[in-house]
Formats: sequence, C-alpha cells, structure tokens
Amino acid sequence: MSAPARPRVAILTDETGWHTSRLRRALARRGFDGRCADLEDCRFDTSRGGSGIVIPGFGRSLPVAAIVRGIAGGTLEQVTKRLGILHALRELGVPVYNDARAIERSVDKSMTSFLLHRAGIASPPCWAMESEAEARRLVMAETAAGRCLVLKPLFGSQGKGLQRVGCVDGQAVPLPDLAGYGRLAYLQRYVPQPEGPGAPGFDWRVLVVGGRAVAAMRRVSVHWVRNVAQGARCRAAQITPALATLAEGAATALGMDYAGVDLVPDAAAPLGAQVLEVNGVAAWRGLQSVTGFDIAQAMVDDLLGRRLGVALAPADELRAG
Repeated sequence: MSAPARPRVAILTDETGWHTSRLRRALARRGFDGRCADLEDCRFDTSRGGSGIVIPGFGRSLPVAAIVRGIAGGTLEQVTKRLGILHALRELGVPVYNDARAIERSVDKSMTSFLLHRAGIASPPCWAMESEAEARRLVMAETAAGRCLVLKPLFGSQGKGLQRVGCVDGQAVPLPDLAGYGRLAYLQRYVPQPEGPGAPGFDWRVLVVGGRAVAAMRRVSVHWVRNVAQGARCRAAQITPALATLAEGAATALGMDYAGVDLVPDAAAPLGAQVLEVNGVAAWRGLQSVTGFDIAQAMVDDLLGRRLGVALAPADELRAG
C-alpha cells in the first residue's frame, strides 16, 4: 500500500528560493507538503462546482492552509484580484498566514501609522495627503521648527524611494515633485541619531510570530536608510522587554500572525524606541544569519498549532530535514 498523501499547504509567492525552501523543509518535518503557487496564476472560476477559485498545483481541491511569502506588484486591478484570492481563501475557511486584511494594513504606510497611533504604540508623527500645496506648507512649517521629515512611497519596501526633506543637516530641502510618489505625500518625522564615521547608526528589526517577539537584530549603516537591501550590516541583538513590548504591540495592532517590526532608538520615547514600520510579508534571511533560532520552523509551528490546532512534538525532537 502506498503511504497516505501528506496534507498540502500553499506557499503563495512570486519567486521561489531561500525562503520558500526553508518553509517547505519546516513543513515536511511536520508531515506536511508545502507547494508554491504564484497569486498571479491563481484565478476565480465559478463556471464549475466547487470552491470557485483555482490554485495551480491543487487541482479542484483547496490547501489546508496558506502562507503568504510574496505578492508581485501590478496594476490596481491585478493586485486587487490577488488580494481577492486571499480574501476568498479566508471565506472558504482556509487559514491564511498573514491574511489579506493584515497585509493591506501593513502595505499602506498611512494605515499602519494610524493603527499604531490608535493603539498608543510609540511611532513618529506622520502625514498623508493628496494636496501638494498642503504638503509643501507642512514641510515649510517643519523646516522653520528645525525638523526633518522622510518622504516615503506609500506602498514602498526595502528602503527604496526614501528622501529627507525639511531641515536636513541644517539646510532647507523642499518637497520634490510628487509624480514619482503617486501624487500623494506620505511624510514621517525623522528621528535623528548621534552618529558619525566612526560610530554608524542602527535600527532594530524584531520578528514577531504568533504574538511573541522571537528574534531580533540591529541593522547597522553609516547611511540613514538602514535596510539590509540597501547595504546595512546585520548584527545579533537581544530582545529587551521594551523592544518586545513595542514589537508585539505593533503586530497586534495590525492583526498579524507574523511581522517584521522596524524600530529606531529614541531616548525621548517612553520605552527608548519608536516603531517605524511593520512588514506583513517580512523577509528574514538577514535575521536568520545572526541567530540560531529556526525562524521558518517557528512560523510553520505557529500556523499548524495555533491556526490549525495540530498537536506538535517539541521542535528539538524533529529530525533534520
């Protein structure tokens, strides 16, 4: 007799590689089959009986769960359909890790800032507005007060497209043309750090899984944009009670199963730091390089145990995958 088929989990991603391999291995160690599918290739199909959606590699059946690893950019219509597939899976009772609502909240930086503010999580003041004239007045007022602002793409990632405006190193820097920012200004007050050529600045990335901060690193760079994709160096960091409180609170405020929370030191803040961003489809290769904690296994175990109710043996009893 052939062995029974293993339950299948969809890993929804626009590219396969290191992250998907780690997730598939972690799933296999728990007796599950991880299968990658691109949301671009998933479709709605109500012409036949069944669920009404089709996920490549799953035939007419549905996965027992789905892990969102990546969503490719596209037109408003394309992205709406891709998120619609995630909404549909939830409606069909399939746990989605993170689900569409959490991803929508984190991808929209203005909504992230609003939810952090509403939850009382320390985060720099921000503004989001379509009026370029109003945005220029704001920048002028902040410049007069000696403050700097960071202009960010509303849907940006990996530190791309960030510019400092206002009072930058003692010079007045005006707001640029907003054509490259979707004709919308999302501005976040800059949190300065004491730094110099011999003392590069840093921020923290804290990974939260299932409501608990599980790993952290410092991202060190002489440049004020400290994303790993922009050349920052990864250094191991301790999860202090203050960092855990802020990161876990941020993930909870956005309703996330897992989150990469970026924080910046701020001696004036009550807990010594402020939350800059919350990432709902967070990469963790840099973080994994400075910790022995198995991040992919923690995510998979949280999905299976908390969302699917699977009884799991301790992770240290698993055989190497």
